[in-house]
Amino acid sequence: MNARIDHLVVAAASLEEGAAWCEATLGVLPGPGGEHPLMGTHNRLLRIATVDYPRTYFEIIAVQPGREPQRARRWFDLDEEQVRDTLRRRGPRLLHYVANLPDVRQAVAAWQALGIERGEVVEASRETPRGLLQWQITLRGDGARLFDGTLPTLIEWGSTHPASAMPESGVTLHSLVATHPKATQLRAAVEAIALQGVAIKDGPANLCAVLDTPRGRVRLESEGL
Repeated sequence: MNARIDHLVVAAASLEEGAAWCEATLGVLPGPGGEHPLMGTHNRLLRIATVDYPRTYFEIIAVQPGREPQRARRWFDLDEEQVRDTLRRRGPRLLHYVANLPDVRQAVAAWQALGIERGEVVEASRETPRGLLQWQITLRGDGARLFDGTLPTLIEWGSTHPASAMPESGVTLHSLVATHPKATQLRAAVEAIALQGVAIKDGPANLCAVLDTPRGRVRLESEGL
C-alpha cells in the first residue's frame, strides 16, 4: 500500500499559543491553515518535507472557540480532559501523526484483519485560498488515537495535497520513532500498510520526532499523552 508520513500533529490549548510556541521552539512562524467545521477545530501549517518524507508537513491544531463539532467527539483525543489539562498546564505537545496512502479503505480492512478498529472512513473538506481541499480520513466515534497516539490516523487525499502549496520553511523532518509496550502489535500494523519513515521500538508509550530547524536539531515527544 506504500503508506507515507503525511503530517505530524501538535496540539495546543489555543492556536495563538501554538503559533508562539512554534516560533520559540522551531525558530519559524507556522503558515496559514484553516477551519474544520466537522470537528470544531482549526490549524496552522508548516512544510517539513524532505526526500525521505515527501510532502510531509507540520500541523498545529486547537479547538476553535465557539465552534461545536458536528460529531460526538473531536479527533485526536482533543475532548479528553487529560489531554486538555496537559496542554493548558505544560503547553503545546506532539500528540499524533497521520499517514497517507492511495486506498484508505483497503488499509482499514487490513487493520481490521489484525483486530484493530481504526474507525469509519469519513469525507471531509476545508476551503483554502487556492480552492477546496478534500480528503477521506479514518475517525472513531470516540475520537481515540489508539496505541497512545503511536498508531497513525489514515488519510487519502483528493486531487490536491496541501503541502503542494506550502513554501519551504527551513524546518525539515529528520526522523520519527514510535515506542510502545505493545510494539509487536504496533509493528504488525505498520507493516500491514507498508508504512515508511517510522521506526517502532519497545518501551513506554512515546512518539518522538526529530526536526532540523533554524534553532538546530529539535526533539519533540508525546511522552505517553
